[in-house]
Amino acid sequence: MPLRHFLLALAVVAIWGSNFVVIKYALHTLPPMTLAVLRFGFALVPACLFLRRPRVDWRNLAGYGVLIGVGQFGLLYLSMRSQISPGLASLVVQTQVFFTLLLAMRIRRERVLGTQWLGLALAAGGIAVIAAHVDGTTTALGLAMVLAAAFCWACANLLTQQAGRIDMLAYVVWSSAFAVPPLLALALLLDGPQAMAAGVAAADAGTWAAVLWQALGNTLFGYGAWSWLLARHPAGRVVPMALLVPVFGMGSAAALLGEPLPAWKLVAAALVLAGLAINLLGPRLLLARLKSAQE
Repeated sequence: MPLRHFLLALAVVAIWGSNFVVIKYALHTLPPMTLAVLRFGFALVPACLFLRRPRVDWRNLAGYGVLIGVGQFGLLYLSMRSQISPGLASLVVQTQVFFTLLLAMRIRRERVLGTQWLGLALAAGGIAVIAAHVDGTTTALGLAMVLAAAFCWACANLLTQQAGRIDMLAYVVWSSAFAVPPLLALALLLDGPQAMAAGVAAADAGTWAAVLWQALGNTLFGYGAWSWLLARHPAGRVVPMALLVPVFGMGSAAALLGEPLPAWKLVAAALVLAGLAINLLGPRLLLARLKSAQE
């Protein structure tokens, strides 16, 4: 991978990781569901005017929008307001990799390798460490909500696989049309019209910048650049870079928000990241060894 492509991939994962700090900042002013409505609203308009709707079934597009909009980010925003710290949220939500693996095994009867089971066991150990240290900044409810968000993300991943080879950026943009209406209904129900109006009225330039960072930087630039890289390099060279997302997430939370990094949190991170690394890299390394042995 050329250096400029590597730096582009690094920029994407840095944006995705640091976005958890940005979310926390925006939640100081905006109620959770209101923030979600704005994020997906700005991701949809005006980008949908310049990108053609991908050639995929409407039900697939709608399912992805609801799962990502309401399931992943709706739950994530709700939990991050007061139930879990940004650094831990960035780590726990990556368990979507293992939920995707288990769903593929259950629904599609895909074979799971021994190395992948090892990765799952290590990640489960990391989550158990977090569960054993819930406190005022991270609660059992917050941990459960982020795990549920990761499960919704995994379900959305299966819909992406069903969609086939499509323009992923256009897919994400147009699916936002199906995320906004249920998020708006939930905002009216959970946040309430008065809190929604008060949050928008109190939003300053920094808050709006945080909203646009998520819609334009995290969604449009992030997915656009990631898809561009995947179109030019084997997935095995690009996808492992995603392991750095929780590194940037926990690092930025510690640097910018003063989130502590006690030993137990580092152990949990090491276990989850080791599990992710084994899951992403283990099958490829095993295949390479088999090919080498055959030669």
